[in-house]
Amino acid sequence: MVSNQQQSSENTRSWLDALASTFAPAEVEVIRRACELAGPLYEGQIELTGAPLMQHALGAADILAGMRMDHETIAATILHAVPEYLDDWAERLEKDFGSQVKMLVEGISRMEQIQQFSEIPSQNKKKKDEAAQQIESLRKMLLAMVQDIRVVLIKLAERTQTMRNLSGAKPEQQKQIAQETRSLFAPLANRLGVWQLKWELEDLSVRYLEPELYKKVAKLLDERRVDREQYIAGVLTQLKQVLGQAGVKAEVTGRPKHIYSIINKMKRKQLDFSELYDVRALRILVEDIKGCYTALGLVHDLWPPIDGEFDDYIAHPKSNNYRSLHTAVIGPRGLPLEVQIRTHEMHQHSELGVAAHWRYKEGGKSQNKSEPGFDEKIAWLRQILEWKEDLAGKGDMQEQFRNELFHDQVYVLTPQGKVIDLPKGATPVDFAYTLHTGLGHRTRGAKVDGSIVPLNYKLQNGQRVEILTIKQGAPSRDWINPSLGFLQSSRARAKVRAWFKDQNFDESVAQGRTQLDRELHRLGIITINQEKLAQRLHFNKLEDLLAAIGRNEITPHRIAVAIQEELPAKVIEIAKPKIFMPATQRTAKADITVGGVNNLMTRIAKCCNPAPGDDIVGYVTRDRGITIHRKDCAFMMHMMESRRDRKLTAQWGT
Repeated sequence: MVSNQQQSSENTRSWLDALASTFAPAEVEVIRRACELAGPLYEGQIELTGAPLMQHALGAADILAGMRMDHETIAATILHAVPEYLDDWAERLEKDFGSQVKMLVEGISRMEQIQQFSEIPSQNKKKKDEAAQQIESLRKMLLAMVQDIRVVLIKLAERTQTMRNLSGAKPEQQKQIAQETRSLFAPLANRLGVWQLKWELEDLSVRYLEPELYKKVAKLLDERRVDREQYIAGVLTQLKQVLGQAGVKAEVTGRPKHIYSIINKMKRKQLDFSELYDVRALRILVEDIKGCYTALGLVHDLWPPIDGEFDDYIAHPKSNNYRSLHTAVIGPRGLPLEVQIRTHEMHQHSELGVAAHWRYKEGGKSQNKSEPGFDEKIAWLRQILEWKEDLAGKGDMQEQFRNELFHDQVYVLTPQGKVIDLPKGATPVDFAYTLHTGLGHRTRGAKVDGSIVPLNYKLQNGQRVEILTIKQGAPSRDWINPSLGFLQSSRARAKVRAWFKDQNFDESVAQGRTQLDRELHRLGIITINQEKLAQRLHFNKLEDLLAAIGRNEITPHRIAVAIQEELPAKVIEIAKPKIFMPATQRTAKADITVGGVNNLMTRIAKCCNPAPGDDIVGYVTRDRGITIHRKDCAFMMHMMESRRDRKLTAQWGT
């Protein structure tokens, strides 16, 4: 009787023998050594679906072999779980397989850690937009955090293998994994151009998320499969004959429809299965654009077109540069038939090339207007996938696959697993202010991946950040010093500046009130509606106007003009303004004794403008000597307790 281990070994040998037709002997040997290392380590270990771990690893590797990925990628896929079972795995892989394989396995391990921390948001309708944004950030982070895009491809293949065996998992696990697959991994496969994985991931996810609807559509497709195939075969024969007679060189095929796309269209257009035009679908590939329109004319001559079902994406390409002709016609037996017509170049472009196909397949309008270069970055990834066969064996695979994409952004995680995107070079202080202004103000320390770091530490993709705070706190002025590197985000820097500005608000209001009263007194105006005056100067509140006056943000001339505009002309004509002597002249004629000492450097405060005869007091400033205020000055009366020791007695000289 053959044991499970013997059966597994035989399956592995058969699989390795099959690779000989694709890979060179030396490359097959590397993959064989990977199996020999992983086999004993994985023995007795099972995946969450109940499948043996070695079987799972070989299944994922076989998917990538079918995509003609390089032998290092295949070996790394087999070894992806080794870090869990081997303490010195990094040194061992570096020694036995080289830096490339070690780096790929390290990247896979890193992605596994991120998944443990991350959480796919619930599909609560009220938070649908927030959830979509969070999932999009998570996708970007997974792309941005890896140095080699092959890591993402390995993860996609591994997830596909998991979905194939998902029936062996517990029901609650099935739902959770299927939701994560549909929200995160299928769109990643889509945008990277790995179409065969995209469709399979989507179909398998909807099988577990909407089992009744899936079974219904699958049954309808299966019941009509033979009839549909016969119908398509007849249509192909008829269409090829017409195209040939017209001298149009074309390749005509039936286009497969996937259950996920059928369900999506039924929901989006609120149609019954029988009303769908593209359950029966054809694709015509021709040599040039002229051939596209010639073929379209022949199709419309052959069968009547359905109103409102024609789209010319050649004359008017989609925003992602997708080009094709789409039409729907009433075919033989009165059945609707969808036809796509494009050149071979357009087909290559849309299926495997640089067309950002995911833009309109993943939710319509772009969510990345603030990131105009993102489409180009994804286009580059698509080109990489096209080039992989040409690059194999040339020694520059790693350099071509380097994912130097997201230079301007860094993606980190909160302790709860939420993805936060920050500008490149961002620090824990930037992170705190992005989460909440109050959290930023109270920040006193930070942990990154569990270790204490300085507040000006530069965050890296995929790191988990925790902020250490105090109950009540204030930002440091050092944070807005560019040379110290505490803040990279302009928004965070503005929040810190606003805090310091607000701390002097009461003092500014008091100074502004004094200056406004002095201006009214100068104009000889006793009463005026100051709230309306504030509105005239475009302030919502009087306090905001007074603070702006106190901060010298509004000139006395502008205040005077606003006052005159607010009052009737006759009031201004009757008013007799009093003329004040400029402060420089008054101080020249009147000596001031401060604390019993004269000839000190003094200046008259602008907020209250004391004149000889007024009761005065001195105030020691930081860099302007001693300022002389009236004793009843609002600034002096509302001074903070901590500054009262700066007050000095003062009196006018003779």
